[in-house]
This record gives sequence, structure tokens and C-alpha cells, in this order.
Amino acid sequence: MTSVNALLPVLQGPTDKEKKYDRQLRLWAASGQQALEDAHLLLLNSGGGTVGVETLKNLVLPGIGKFTIADAANVEEADLGVNFFLDEESLGKSRAESCVKLLLELNPDVKGEWFQSKKGEDSFDVQQKYTIILYSYPIEPQTLKAAQSYALEHKVPLIAIHSAGFYSYFRTFLPRSFPIVDTHPDSTATTDLRLLTPWEELSKFAADLTKNIDGQSAHEHGHIPWIALILHFLTKWEVDHGSLPSTYKDKTAFRKLVSDATRTDNAEGGEENFEEAVAAVLKTVSAPTLSSSVREVFDYKPNEVESSSSFWIIADAIKQFHQKHNQLPLPGSVPDMKAQSTVYVQLQNIYKSKARQDVAEVLETVRAHPGGKDIDVAEVESFCKNAAFIKLIHGGDLKKHLDPDFASKELKSDEDAAMFMTPLSLLPIYLSLEATSHVSSLSSSDILATIDKTIPGASSNTRLVQITEEVARAKGGELHNISALTGGMVAQEVIKIITRQYIPIDNLCIFDGISSRAQVLRI
Repeated sequence: MTSVNALLPVLQGPTDKEKKYDRQLRLWAASGQQALEDAHLLLLNSGGGTVGVETLKNLVLPGIGKFTIADAANVEEADLGVNFFLDEESLGKSRAESCVKLLLELNPDVKGEWFQSKKGEDSFDVQQKYTIILYSYPIEPQTLKAAQSYALEHKVPLIAIHSAGFYSYFRTFLPRSFPIVDTHPDSTATTDLRLLTPWEELSKFAADLTKNIDGQSAHEHGHIPWIALILHFLTKWEVDHGSLPSTYKDKTAFRKLVSDATRTDNAEGGEENFEEAVAAVLKTVSAPTLSSSVREVFDYKPNEVESSSSFWIIADAIKQFHQKHNQLPLPGSVPDMKAQSTVYVQLQNIYKSKARQDVAEVLETVRAHPGGKDIDVAEVESFCKNAAFIKLIHGGDLKKHLDPDFASKELKSDEDAAMFMTPLSLLPIYLSLEATSHVSSLSSSDILATIDKTIPGASSNTRLVQITEEVARAKGGELHNISALTGGMVAQEVIKIITRQYIPIDNLCIFDGISSRAQVLRI
């Protein structure tokens, strides 16, 4: 005789790994976590050596796969006061080795290596394959040149970090085009219900629910999903006006039409589903349009290497879909609403079925491409779901210097800051720190002279002079709290870049620890 227990399915609880990383899996899902665990990060550590290690701390904890610290320095007494990943036993030893040892104690799942170059040798192992490279200032020019050459050759992102005294900044250098599919837009912005262009199954669903709507019972009338209500009244509007509501005036009048149909002869004095319909009119009764970011992706001409990547193959298929249907693939999600459970599930299935049809059509186009045969179906599904919010970021040019006109305009904006009640620009902090990229012990006059070579006349800016004096006073010394905060911000950007989720800053973030304020600029 078969036991009852033998017929019951075995319930699988979360794995130890899922329990460990539960909170972050909610942010970037299993795909993002896998990308993080597959990554190999290189830190070229120099100067005070604190901000880079603080960045690594915030990447070791969420489980980055592997990291390497390349640092030529040995631990000195001064290091112990600002770097929490060094102790007295580290004195005289390799700073890279000592930091790696203590960082690995944070997470046994992570692998760490260290590299200490000698004079005349490569500053890091160029034979290794890195996912992303971080380097901290001040840095030797030949080391910087080697990192930039590696990044250009292998199309690897770079992040420069500089922390001195109360000031810091970091700057990202991404490959020529850096596309992101899962930008995590606000959930209210992702609602795409196609109420002005319903397909046959959706129209029939709405028609069946609103048949003899005036003769329905209070329960039935009060549980019609608002999507069906709007579709019903849109049909009625089109019959009366010959077209669908398009202007704000039309939509306001249409909203009143829906509101007037609400039954008020009940205990509640109204109906929640009709209230939901009225609230949704202006948001959902609109023709689909392409955002500027999606149009930029469609208009972009990838080079030969880029065009073979899965992103551009799928993007081209989505573009063909849009040209054919004048709309993007349906995401397939339906917001919560007042409805009977069985009716709501039916509505969900209608949208999911249409979304699957759209994915199948896009997938067919992808498979027809010479390089599309091995592209994972899940990647196509994710792209279709997020198609309306894809983003293309153009990385900073490693060889391009700061535009003097932009810098002068930014500095001049301070003159009008009080009048327009706008915050002061933090660009002077970047200019002052950037002038000490290779030598941290410059005087204020030396820093100003260096800046004047790029931006003639900048030294006449009173605020810039004050900031250069503060940078000169710091002499490259790091304050742990400033470096810890900066390291946290940099780690967030690293995670965005590795997982290709959310939108990385583009491309400079400056932090002022005196006023506790940050500013993002594209330079």
C-alpha cells in the first residue's frame, strides 16, 4: 500500500547560499549574483591605500568571486591609523598580502590574491583576465599607462579613485558603448497595458465582463477590473466621438464619463474599482512612444565586434519588431486591482500569453541571425520585458582631457549660485585632486599652476584657491571615514557595472566631506 507521505511533493527550502545573500538577491536577483561571483577585480593600490581596500570590503561581503590587490608598498606605522585591514603584526610586510589576508576573513566564499612588484617589473600580472580594474591615486605614470592599455585592449571598465583629506572623487571609464537591459525603473513607470491598442483576447475579455453592465448585481459591478472598465468606456467614447481620447481635454472628459458611471447607492457610497479606473485614465490612456534612451539604442551603429554581442543581436530584433508593430514587446505584468480572484488570474494570463507571443516572435528573428543561435531564451525574455527602459551609456574617453570651456563655465556658475539658490560646484575639488594624481605633496601654488595649464586663468577663482590650500594641507593623507564612505559609493558602481543592472554614474562623482555633499558631472 502506498503511503500518503510518499505522494506528497518534497518541499525545498532556501539553500544556505540563498539564506546568506537573501537581501541582495532581492536587489539584483540570481543572475546578478552569478555575474558578481564570476568576476575578477584588480585593485592597483597606492598612496594611502585605504579607499581601495574599503571598496573591496564592500565587494567581498556580497560575494565577489575573486579579487587581486597589486601594491608595491610595505606596511608602515602611518598605515595602521587609517587602514582597518592592517594590524601591528603587518608592520614591514607586504601591504597587499596583509590586506588580502584580513579581507578574506569577511567571506570564505571569496578568493583573493596579491601582487607586489619590484622596481622595473610590471605593476600587475597582465596575463590574468580581469573583469574590472580599480586604481587609487596618487599613482605612478607607468602603472596608470599599463592599466589604461590593458583596459583598451581587453575592453575592461576602469574606475579611478582619489581620496585626500576631506575630499574625494571617483571617475568611471567604460568601454565605447555600455548597454544595460535591467535598469530597474520605478514599478509605476513600467505599466504597459495597451488600452488604446488592445488585442483580440483582451477586447473579448473586457466585452464579456461589461456585457449588460447596467443590469449587473452590486457585487459583479463592483468587481469588474478597472482595465475592463476603461476598455468598455473607450469603446463607448469612440462610438460617440469617432476617435479615441488623445488630448488632455479629451482625457479629462473621458475620466468624468467613467466617474459618472460609479454607483453610489451602496453602503460605501462608491465603488473602489471605478475609483481605480478614474485614477488610471491619465497614466494609461496614451499611445505608446519610444523614450529617448530606447531611440538612442535603435539609432546606434555598433562596430563589427559589438554587433556580434547578444545585446545588439537582440536589440536589432526588437527594433524590427517595433518597425512591424509600432510598439515594443509587451512586458506582460498587470498591477494589483479590485477584482474577483478568478477574473484577475484570467486577466493576468491574457497579458502573459501575449507577452510570450511577442517573445516568440523576437526569438525567431534572433535565431535567424548568424550569431543568434546560441543566445539564451531567458536573455531574450529579459530584454523584451525591459525593452522600454534599456539604456546605452557612452564611456569616458581615456585619452580625452577635461574640456576647458566646460570647466570655465562650471566655475563661473558659482557667481550666480547665491542669486538662483543653487549649490556651489564641486569641480574645484576634482581639479585640485587631479593635479596631485602623481605627486601628493604639491603646494597650493604648484596645484594652481598645474590647473592653469588646462584652464587658463582658473587660479583667479577664490574658492578654487581655498580648496587647493586644503588639498595641499592634506598632502595625500586619507581620513578613514571619508575613504570608507567613498569606498561604499565606488562598490555600488562596481556592482552596477558587473551585474549590468541599475544605471552607473556617468562619469564623475565628487564628494565634499566638509559640507557632506556629492555632485555627479559628465566630463
